[in-house]
Amino acid sequence: MAQRSAAQRGLAGLLAAALLLPVPAGVLAQGGPGRSALPALGDAAGEDLGIGAERRIGDRIMQEARRDPDLLDDALLVDYVRSVFTPLLQAAKARGDLPEELAQHFAWETFIVRDRSVNAFALPGGYIGVHLGLLSMTATRDELASVLAHELSHVTQRHIARMLASNRRQSLLGVVAMILGVMAAARSNVDAANAMIVGGQAAVAQGQLNFSRDMEREADRVGFGVLEQAGFAGSGMAGMFERMQQAQRLTDYNQFPYLRSHPLTTERVAEARSRLGVEGASTLLDLMGSGGAQALWWHAAMQGRARGLMENRSEALQRLAGSVTAAGHGTGSAPTTAGSDPQALTAAYAAAVAATRLKNWPQADAALARARALATPSVAAQRAVLQAQVESLLERDRPREAAALLAQAPLDGSRAAMLLGARVVVAQPGPAQSLTRTAEELRTWVALHPQDGSAWMALAQVEERLGARLASLRAQGEAHLAWGDLSGAADRLRAGQRLARSTGGADSVEAAVIDARLKAIEERRRRDQADQREEGGNGPR
Repeated sequence: MAQRSAAQRGLAGLLAAALLLPVPAGVLAQGGPGRSALPALGDAAGEDLGIGAERRIGDRIMQEARRDPDLLDDALLVDYVRSVFTPLLQAAKARGDLPEELAQHFAWETFIVRDRSVNAFALPGGYIGVHLGLLSMTATRDELASVLAHELSHVTQRHIARMLASNRRQSLLGVVAMILGVMAAARSNVDAANAMIVGGQAAVAQGQLNFSRDMEREADRVGFGVLEQAGFAGSGMAGMFERMQQAQRLTDYNQFPYLRSHPLTTERVAEARSRLGVEGASTLLDLMGSGGAQALWWHAAMQGRARGLMENRSEALQRLAGSVTAAGHGTGSAPTTAGSDPQALTAAYAAAVAATRLKNWPQADAALARARALATPSVAAQRAVLQAQVESLLERDRPREAAALLAQAPLDGSRAAMLLGARVVVAQPGPAQSLTRTAEELRTWVALHPQDGSAWMALAQVEERLGARLASLRAQGEAHLAWGDLSGAADRLRAGQRLARSTGGADSVEAAVIDARLKAIEERRRRDQADQREEGGNGPR
């Protein structure tokens, strides 16, 4: 497969480039690819960006971003990143870095972008994106936590709002329009997207970075405090800076955009090291990270999963898949873990995921056997390997074996376990009792997490198996609504309306919910159209 162009390499890169671009006067009035249904913020140039306005901007960006196939909802990795981010968020609250108003109004959502470059970024409204490339290169969860703490601090310190307010020539609506315009251009006009990205790189050269160097230093300082308050090793931040700086010196084939949008200087590395109190000192905690061996091996498994999922080129997948058998680890005797390097688990897990994606089952079995043996020091790592085994069996259309494996060694009660269990139940002809239990679990989940499109779609599949066609159509509509696809949501809900009429209102409650949801979508569309009209008359002055 040919290497993707700069405009196609990642959603995060497009967003970062767009945030750097100046907005030409009159861009909103002129229309063009940036024209979309935007919040009615009026002309906010030169004013402070309010919390509500920043959240609406972030929501609108994410509504568009969720349609992008590079936005990866791998439940296991999403759960893992969230498990690292949640204690950081709690620590920011405990330290007083996060005011209650901000805590209540922002989304505080992490998401993953399928891109092999090493990058992470913060968006307005508390959305933080992480590239698979970043996950795949961090040696410990403390290094990952240091990046998330830094990005979280950009949000809690209102750097995005301060950056936008500092440029009086820039309309807030123009910022959103330009972000969406770059994303739209990437889909329809690669040359236009490349031109925009070049413009963004020129802005960087002129010192117009996403955040000023003072803001970067503040995010380092505040982020370090949050990192340690949350119980992570402070050495994670210094170690992350040093390893990335070394990687940049050795080679940088545009794989380290984080270093360009977050200027990495010797001074910042020294400051990160000096905050530890002992220059250059290494302790057992430094080497193993917070949480000891359990966390170290769990992170190693997640590293491997990220590596196996971030590659789309067949030759790269083949290289990963063959790494275990090439090293002499076949399907025979299982290796012992004594003295093993966690990176061996990373390699085995990556090989298992890659071989499964290639449908090379002998290599998948060899890699899974090796990963299973290496994961014994960590319960979480064992669960991650179990998930890979179940997924591999499902890809081979062997759902009974997958169900038996889950029954012997059930997963925890996480979102990833719930969605995997739903896949297994839907894939096999099983008793209605299992389907009903799964449906109840999913209904409870979506009631608490109505923006979880993947859970809604899993519920739709289970309802279909139960014969509840109307409930299935409603769940499909909710899934598309969560993904920002208003037209797709409306289509499925209207299909539900037609079905309800044809069956004489057999399920009047579900039919009433569908009617209400359709009205809400139409009202949202009318608001968007009104915002567009108001936006046209309130361009930059």
